[in-house]
Amino acid sequence: MSKPLSSPLARLRGLIAPQTLGRDLPLFPLNTVLFPGGRLRLKVFEARYLDMAADCLRESRPFGVCLIKQGGEVGPAALPEAVGCHARIVTADMGNPVDSPGVMLVEARGEGRFVVESTRLEANQLLIGQVRDKDDEARMPVPAYCRGALTFLRALAARVPDSGLDKIQEDATWVSFRLAEVLPLKASARQAMLEMNDGVKRLEILLEFMRRNDLA
Repeated sequence: MSKPLSSPLARLRGLIAPQTLGRDLPLFPLNTVLFPGGRLRLKVFEARYLDMAADCLRESRPFGVCLIKQGGEVGPAALPEAVGCHARIVTADMGNPVDSPGVMLVEARGEGRFVVESTRLEANQLLIGQVRDKDDEARMPVPAYCRGALTFLRALAARVPDSGLDKIQEDATWVSFRLAEVLPLKASARQAMLEMNDGVKRLEILLEFMRRNDLA
């Protein structure tokens, strides 16, 4: 019995690493940047996002958070930036049905980054992105000349117990992402930090910002 020949597309897919193939991901464009390992708290009230959160909880899958490039958080779907962060729901609560009917309080944790290759709009106005994973950065220790970042984060953790900095990791990528979260940066600067692929370089840029603004 002859073996059926695979199509050119099937043969091509066999040569591509699975993580490079696009996949669908529901997107939540926001006026904020979520970083891997970061914490995001949301009040969800639009039907499209309530449905999205319910689906993510039921199917144990993440959604995508992207900084808004054009548009708003409420109303017509916004145009998102091309690089975002997976968000995994940690807790979800419908809150007080009397004071806040139809509102879900969500806390999510940032996971890996992704690149949006294309988008489409569902009937309920939920934006779906076809995305591919953005390569993880190589783990690097915090260089000696950047140790001031660790001192800063430890001091912040002591002053703000609910900062989420109770377990400091001495990894350049982790430290630089945490600095990018807490420093008073413009959203566009945070987005640039998310898109970078060098944790040490990111640390150097942020420490220079701190020195210029008397934060170091």
